[in-house]
Amino acid sequence: MSGEKRTLSRRTFVKSSVLGAATLASGSDLGSSGAGAETEKKGLRLGGPVFEKYDGTDEWVQELKKLGYNAAYCPVDADEDNDVVKAYEKAARKADIIIAEVGVWNNPLDPDDKKRKSAFEYCCKQLALADRIGAKCCVNVCGSRGEGSINLTDETFDMIVEVIRAVVDVVKPTRSYYALETLPDRFPDSIDSYVRLIKAIDRKGNAAHLDPVNLINNPRRFYNNSRMIRECFARLGPYIKSCHAKDIKMMPGFPVNLQECQPGLGKLDYVTYLKEVAKLSPSPPLILEHLEEPEEYRNAAEYIRSVAKKIGSSFA
Repeated sequence: MSGEKRTLSRRTFVKSSVLGAATLASGSDLGSSGAGAETEKKGLRLGGPVFEKYDGTDEWVQELKKLGYNAAYCPVDADEDNDVVKAYEKAARKADIIIAEVGVWNNPLDPDDKKRKSAFEYCCKQLALADRIGAKCCVNVCGSRGEGSINLTDETFDMIVEVIRAVVDVVKPTRSYYALETLPDRFPDSIDSYVRLIKAIDRKGNAAHLDPVNLINNPRRFYNNSRMIRECFARLGPYIKSCHAKDIKMMPGFPVNLQECQPGLGKLDYVTYLKEVAKLSPSPPLILEHLEEPEEYRNAAEYIRSVAKKIGSSFA
């Protein structure tokens, strides 16, 4: 009807998103089911983007080692031949580098049918890549149904559950996991909502990705982020497959203005963060993001390593 706002029902959403997608596939609140049995070297893992161009696996490894990284973003895209994917997996294993995550960053809740189907297919494609290369997880945001509070309704929560179940059921990963990044204004926007989501999804191929900065959406969490971090690890436990490393500061004045910043220039309690990461076995990799210049990444990495040294931990 002309001029009428179209509302996508949960049933219509699930049916239209999943249709035909099957052809794409080749101690906590949550217990231990689905966490996966993994054996790796002990020690912390740190990674970030590679700015220098590289040609092949040897140069990729050299660049990572030059930066002092023992974790990395996925170096190939989903259209690469399987031989190339396997070559990078083998090179990473030989160099003791963990491939932490394959990114998605799209909108599988888009109200537009065509865009939503395309987003869903890409989610499946990227999770399949993560499984092929042995990445810790495939990370995405939950998506958006539009502006405003609709993204935090019970109906939206149920849609997120259904789409993640569908992605995991299509791909059937055996080595990697589909995980949502925490967000300040969409699910999962709190530890409670993350626990609820994982319980509701109820799939072994689903896990957690932790970005504590994204959970700090008010002054109370900002000032008490040490306690929040401890609760994240206590309740999500072994489901945490990968973490982002950044920082946050609160600017003076009103209204409240919280801003991301380089690790070491904000108030995130990195002592607590690294202690909690180190408790998990294997420790989930920490991946630096959202900085602009290579120098900023070098300074951020140096700061994180200094905190690790302070608490008696080391990078594997």
